[in-house]
Amino acid sequence: MNGTDETELEYALRGKAWRVYWFLLKNGGPAGVREVQRALHFSSPSIAFHHLEQLRELGLVEKQEVGGHYVLVSQVKIGVLRHYVKLGKLLFPRFFFYALFSTVFYASYLILMVQSLTRDNLFIISFGAIVCAVFWYEAYRVWQMRPF
Repeated sequence: MNGTDETELEYALRGKAWRVYWFLLKNGGPAGVREVQRALHFSSPSIAFHHLEQLRELGLVEKQEVGGHYVLVSQVKIGVLRHYVKLGKLLFPRFFFYALFSTVFYASYLILMVQSLTRDNLFIISFGAIVCAVFWYEAYRVWQMRPF
């Protein structure tokens, strides 16, 4: 996907269409119009239908012949999704893994290696705390950018 296509897709995927796409991505399975309407608290099924059809026209979902449910067929990494990793049905900010990794190693260092408060240990303790805080802050900030 080139830059122009991404820009057009980002423009098309905004507002309620973005929320519907996010729901289908998190859901991982087929979803019907009523299910989308209820999950996203739309005022009527026609709003959900409109946005599902919009996603179908963009080539991101397909409508099943039997049952009329919509299934996500294409995943795009645009907007805030660039910062997320999908594990099963869960979406995690990429920074969550950095924060977790750095915190585990920081805590391990504190427990196993710090015997006394030397100048070197104080530097590593300070630096490690700052690194962990930055990663956790970024993970939280990206988490707040999700559509719902």
